[in-house]
Amino acid sequence: MARRGGPGARRGGQRAGRTDPAAQSGAATGPGRSIWLRPERAAAGRPPQHTRAEITAAAIAIADRDGLAAVSMRRVAADLGTGAASLYRYLDTREDLLDLMTDATGAGYALPPPSGDWLADLTVVGQQARSLMRAHPWLPALVITRPALGPHGLALLEHVLGVLAPHPAPLAAKLEAFAVLSTITAVFVQHELAGGSAAQRRNEAYLQQVLAAGDHPRLAQLLGTTAPGPAEAADPYPGILARVLTGLLGPDSPA
Repeated sequence: MARRGGPGARRGGQRAGRTDPAAQSGAATGPGRSIWLRPERAAAGRPPQHTRAEITAAAIAIADRDGLAAVSMRRVAADLGTGAASLYRYLDTREDLLDLMTDATGAGYALPPPSGDWLADLTVVGQQARSLMRAHPWLPALVITRPALGPHGLALLEHVLGVLAPHPAPLAAKLEAFAVLSTITAVFVQHELAGGSAAQRRNEAYLQQVLAAGDHPRLAQLLGTTAPGPAEAADPYPGILARVLTGLLGPDSPA
């Protein structure tokens, strides 16, 4: 006869016959579960000293000042005047923190109601995203490599779908347009932050020298017959975005 508390009486730290609430909910934590599907803080333990919003704001301040690589649980905790272990009452991993940071920047959007011109409205979304990414130089890399859909991201998606509501494109194409808009903007900002027009001028100088030698006649013919307009030369982003979105979504009305 087995004694109480002997082998088999506990499984995974739970008494036999009792169900782990986390198991009932499909595991309350873990890398595959969104941070927004988990409680704001651990239920047990001392009363909370901070909120997720405060932790996120501290992490964003560090990333803005010293880059994303400087963001660690220990560094954020130190800036908040607490121990790193205490942060694990609010989130499980650094990746959770990165997702919170990405979504928190979405609070910076100030989007007007749809005007009826879907392309103009999406260009406004793109330009505001561009400004936010310039203000947070670490953000474009996360948008590309770790896109997070939290409360602010959902609000932005809802706005974009409202803008595109009259457009006959299928829902799948509209969702693709939303994702591509974000990705193109992130890549464009990365290019700008890496030197942008200065790097382009260096490449153009080399290209002109090579073309003068006459070894690339097709390229010379192409560049000799195409030249960007004044507006696009000053800022190519709106034109690039318009061409991509129009190509994805098609005409405003069925042919």
